[in-house]
Amino acid sequence: MQIESCGDPFARSSAGAMGLFQVMPFHFQAGENPYQPDINAQRGLDYLARSLNASQGNIRLALAGYNGGIGIITRGEWSWSAQTLRYVYYGAPIYQDAQSGATFSPKLDEWYRKYGAGLCRQASRRLGINE
Repeated sequence: MQIESCGDPFARSSAGAMGLFQVMPFHFQAGENPYQPDINAQRGLDYLARSLNASQGNIRLALAGYNGGIGIITRGEWSWSAQTLRYVYYGAPIYQDAQSGATFSPKLDEWYRKYGAGLCRQASRRLGINE
């Protein structure tokens, strides 16, 4: 969620992904509000679980599947988009840091400096949070 929306439940990507977990519209059921945090989290986590299952628990492949579509899991990394490669480059170590209970993540810090500062400023403004 951090590198997807920086906590902004109203985030929307140019590709059409929505909410905290940047879930594509076709993952929602009719009548669901994709910007409602619990609905968005459920759909995003459902898709991540499917991706983890398809990757047989390999977090790098699961993150690639989450970002680029589950079908990407069986393809060679050389065929992944630059966005998916970047997502895995940052996502896998951030996940490992969180899983180990680390209080600081060098990759999260690097992501923030290179890509996340603008996204997080936007989220802060939208949520009325002072930085």
